[in-house]
Amino acid sequence: MPAKAKALPGNGAAPQARAPALLEAAIGYEFRDPALLLRALSHKSCSAGPAGGTERGGDNEQLEFLGDAVLGFVVSDWLVRRYPSLPEGRLSKLKAHLVSAAHLFPAAVRLDLGAYLRLGRGEELSGGRSKKGLLADALEALIAAVYLDGGMEAAARVVSSHVIGAFDAADLGVGDAGLDFKSALQELTQTLKLPAPRYHVVREQGPEHAKTFTVEVRLGKDLARQGEGPSKKSAGQQAARQAFEELTAAALRPATSS
Repeated sequence: MPAKAKALPGNGAAPQARAPALLEAAIGYEFRDPALLLRALSHKSCSAGPAGGTERGGDNEQLEFLGDAVLGFVVSDWLVRRYPSLPEGRLSKLKAHLVSAAHLFPAAVRLDLGAYLRLGRGEELSGGRSKKGLLADALEALIAAVYLDGGMEAAARVVSSHVIGAFDAADLGVGDAGLDFKSALQELTQTLKLPAPRYHVVREQGPEHAKTFTVEVRLGKDLARQGEGPSKKSAGQQAARQAFEELTAAALRPATSS
């Protein structure tokens, strides 16, 4: 039965649908039961007409439901391990970002997931292969299919590689140590009665898809530190971290010297 499903990947799909085996190569996982992969790629519209080709319950809606839970667990587990000192509120913010359609959509685009979908004629003609919600749901369904076929470890590898990827928490205002250094620096300058930090971009380097930003933070006339990163936010965090650590060391020095 699985072999038959794999031999007929395009049954009922629009002519543009790409062979699912290519998607297996893209995600780095080969299905033992190819029927699961076909189901994950089958939108409910595929069974709406005479050319649909999916059995009742054979679309990916239930897999989306399961995939959402698997994705949430894997992301939560990764965040707790990656940022052990981060409070629950910040972890929830990071998780909400990583499992959102806004984050899943570009991940699906990078896999060219739309090219593999099995759509009904109406959905095909309305541009279903590039719809944000549809692609995000299909990625969740794909994660669920991997989980059912190969277990949590296999699903976690797919999520780690293609959803979490090179995620930089500093883009959401969280430093490498799980501390928001911009907020920490702001609070420290208020405590020490110093001028408020001011940030500006010093330079941008590299091509559009791989830019490096340098941001400088200044506190009055006497202290200026720079940081680099793949985004303005992460570079600002690095600059704030340097200034914060220097001010903290300076504040402690009189109390520890004799």
